[in-house]
Amino acid sequence: MADIIKKATRESYGEALKELAKECDKLVVLDADLAEATKTVMFKKEYPERFIDCGIAEANMMGVAAGLAAAGKIPFASSFAMFAAGRAFEIVRNSIGYPHLNVKIGATHAGISVGEDGATHQCNEDIALMRTIPGMTIINPADHVEAKAAVKAAAAYEGPVYLRFGRLAAPVFNDEATYRFEIGKGIGLKDGTDVTIIATGLMVNEALEAAKMLEADGINARVINIHTIKPLDKEIVCKAAKETGLIVTVEEHSIIGGLGSAVSEAVTECCPVPVVRIGVNDEFGHSGPAVDLLKEFGLCKENIAVKVKEAVDRFKK
Repeated sequence: MADIIKKATRESYGEALKELAKECDKLVVLDADLAEATKTVMFKKEYPERFIDCGIAEANMMGVAAGLAAAGKIPFASSFAMFAAGRAFEIVRNSIGYPHLNVKIGATHAGISVGEDGATHQCNEDIALMRTIPGMTIINPADHVEAKAAVKAAAAYEGPVYLRFGRLAAPVFNDEATYRFEIGKGIGLKDGTDVTIIATGLMVNEALEAAKMLEADGINARVINIHTIKPLDKEIVCKAAKETGLIVTVEEHSIIGGLGSAVSEAVTECCPVPVVRIGVNDEFGHSGPAVDLLKEFGLCKENIAVKVKEAVDRFKK
C-alpha cells in the first residue's frame, strides 16, 4: 500500500497562485505581512512586481484589493482567517461585497487546527461571517488537489470569493488526473442508505474513514463533500435527505452558522429530516498540538463514527 501523501492546503494556495500567474496577467497578490505563513511567498519570489505587502493592516489591504478589482485586476488578498474575515469584516462587507467586486480572499490558518496559536487565532466563525454577506461565494477545500482546483476556479469566477485554507498537513485523497471542481456542486464520495455524512474541508477525509468504521456496525453511510458552502448544492443535500432520512454534518468550524446551519436550512425547506451537527460547540478553543486538539474537540474519525451510530440508534431504530 502506497504511503498517504499529506499537504497543507495553504501550500496548495501558494502553488496555485504561482501557476495561475503564467496564464493570467491580471492576477495580483496582496498579503498582510504573512507571506511566509500564507505561502504567497511562492508567488512573490516569481512575480515580485505583482505582489503587494500591505503590512499588518488587513482592513486597508481589503480596500486596496477593492480598488485593484475596480481597475480590472484580479486581486487575491491573503491573511489568516481570523484577520481576513474577522478584523477586516466591515471593509469586506462594504467595499467588496456591497459593490460585488471581483476580489478573492485567501484565508489561511482557519479552525482549531491552527493549534499552538490558541483561541485568538483559531477562527471558527469565518464561514458564518462570510455567509451573511450577500453574493459572497465561500469555498472550503478538503485536500491539496481540491484546493488548487478551487483557486483556479475562483480566479475564473466573476465576483467576490472567500477561500478557506488550513495550516495542518491533510491527507491527499483526490486524484488530480480525474478530479473535476465546480463551484456550487457537492461531490458524492461514497453511497449509502442508512445515513448521510456531509463534510467540508479537513473533515472530509475523517468522514470517509468514519464511514469505513461504521461498516463494522452494519451501518451503510453515504459521504458527501461540500466544498462550496455558499452557494450550497441544495440538490445533492435534499436528495440525500429523501433517500437516507438522516444527516450528520461535520466541520472544523462552529456548529453555529457554518455547514451544519446551511444544510439544516436547506433540509427544513425541501425534506425535513433530523440533522446532527458535529463541529466546534459554542466555545473557544485553546492552545495545543493541532492533532490533539482535533481529537479533544471531537473532530476525528472515531468521534464521527460514535456520533453517527448514536444518531442512527436514536432516529432510525
